[in-house]
Amino acid sequence: MATRYLVISCSLNSDSRSRLLAQLTLSYMQKRTDLVEFIDLGEISLPLCNGGSCYEDPQVQSLTRKIAHATGVVVTTPIYNFDANAAAKNLIELTGSAWNEKVVGLVSAAGGQASYMSVMGLANSLMLDFRCLIVPRFVHAAQEFFTGDQLNDAKVEGKLQELVDRIIDITDKLTPTSNA
Repeated sequence: MATRYLVISCSLNSDSRSRLLAQLTLSYMQKRTDLVEFIDLGEISLPLCNGGSCYEDPQVQSLTRKIAHATGVVVTTPIYNFDANAAAKNLIELTGSAWNEKVVGLVSAAGGQASYMSVMGLANSLMLDFRCLIVPRFVHAAQEFFTGDQLNDAKVEGKLQELVDRIIDITDKLTPTSNA
């Protein structure tokens, strides 16, 4: 059976706040379903998209299959210079049409609150290029919401839980049921 949901951590820093948010998202999702897989880009050596031989890379082919077989995907990314990190964008460039018509949730972590809309470029690309349905509940957590390596904000935790609930509810409504 194919994985129905993916939680993808796009941070390449093992101590990042966005990775922590990805792990929390995974734990919330696991409370609702067993059909979820965690992908950590920090543990995968992906080539840079060059529009050619990069697509033949075994890691790229594996990720492309996983995304293609998922119903819903949650992407967590750090925000650098008011944009999703390069690893998130590279992932989408490498896996391209595997994203077609996926339900996608976006989670970000940044130094401050001013960059809360920084995922819109990523969202627009996914919507326009691949006809993804973007869950309109972005979760953004600024540095002030963390104490050490712990999320310390009940509102952000509630938003993460709501994102998980929405992505599962939406995919359930969009997935045809079989009468077998």
